[in-house]
Amino acid sequence: METAAQPLLENYQVGTLTLKNRVVMASLTRGRATNPGLVPTPLMAEYYAQRASAGLLLSEGTWVNAHAIGFINVPGIYTPEQIEGWKGVTQAVHANGGLIFSQLGHIGAASHPDFFNGQLPAGPSAINPRTRSFTPESFKDSLTPREFTAAEIKKTIQDYKQAAKNAKDAGFDGVEVHAQAGMLIPQFLSVATNQRTDEYGGSIENRARIVFEILDAVLEIWDSTRVAIKFTPVAISHVGIMTPDEETIPTFRYLLQKLSDYNLAYLHIVGPAEDLTGTPVEVLQNDYFNHFRQNYRGRLMANWGFTQESGNAILEAGLADLVSFGIPYIANPDLVERFAHHLPLAQGDQNTYYAGEEKGYVDYPRAR
Repeated sequence: METAAQPLLENYQVGTLTLKNRVVMASLTRGRATNPGLVPTPLMAEYYAQRASAGLLLSEGTWVNAHAIGFINVPGIYTPEQIEGWKGVTQAVHANGGLIFSQLGHIGAASHPDFFNGQLPAGPSAINPRTRSFTPESFKDSLTPREFTAAEIKKTIQDYKQAAKNAKDAGFDGVEVHAQAGMLIPQFLSVATNQRTDEYGGSIENRARIVFEILDAVLEIWDSTRVAIKFTPVAISHVGIMTPDEETIPTFRYLLQKLSDYNLAYLHIVGPAEDLTGTPVEVLQNDYFNHFRQNYRGRLMANWGFTQESGNAILEAGLADLVSFGIPYIANPDLVERFAHHLPLAQGDQNTYYAGEEKGYVDYPRAR
């Protein structure tokens, strides 16, 4: 395939932003904010700047407040020191000609008291999600959380808004709301973890209410074409009891219909990591991304363990507008250049995915 003919390498317009290609670096937790304040460091600035040839970089999932934490050494964006740290990152990316969005996250009930001086985390309902949290001591099983009060939900929504403002102050080019499997938003969407009887529970419309209240709050800060949201609709493993059920497809049909009116930068959809045969979402097995294309009128970003070949193929088929790559970006800071010249990809060291300072983080060589 000639370089010019690769859809992945074509530029792409998102609102007023011109992406120099359609390759996106997906959010990857790397655990390098190894300081008490969870402040982004110069080492992190170097890491993101190395990868600035992507059409768009997505920051690692970033805590919107101190109650959002659920994984060690992951940075926040809720203190002045964190904002200053992120300024170093965005400036380095921009100096290398890149664009970067901040991914705003909250882990909700999937956290652990180790992060809160022994106090329980909060969730939509007092139901143990039965997942695991990487605490300062070790991986630990989640516990039964306390239930958010309605007032706390409203406060959390405002914290997303403040985090969005902080991201703008830090120099980001936009924000992506982290609604991926296991996080706070999917906990509200799932009937397994949300059995509330107020306006945030019960019907699909009520369980999805927090999605749109967060987006509406963030849109008070950013133009819609600088705001995105990421979902993992059919996660099966590693999310405890929040697995697909009979309401998953109708829930996402409702979400997609309503999100279509928002003119977001993009809707980021993660594909299934496992065979869906025998699950309540089996119908999506052979037509996954087309389902979202048919039910959503805006820009779609796809993530599904893509290679150069399959990434180009999904763009050529018109089933996505952008493709995000996660693990390949760990060991290939020059992923776009490798695609352009059809060079082999390096393999990352899994022992340094979440720890190791420089090793396995900024020391992967470029191909040429």
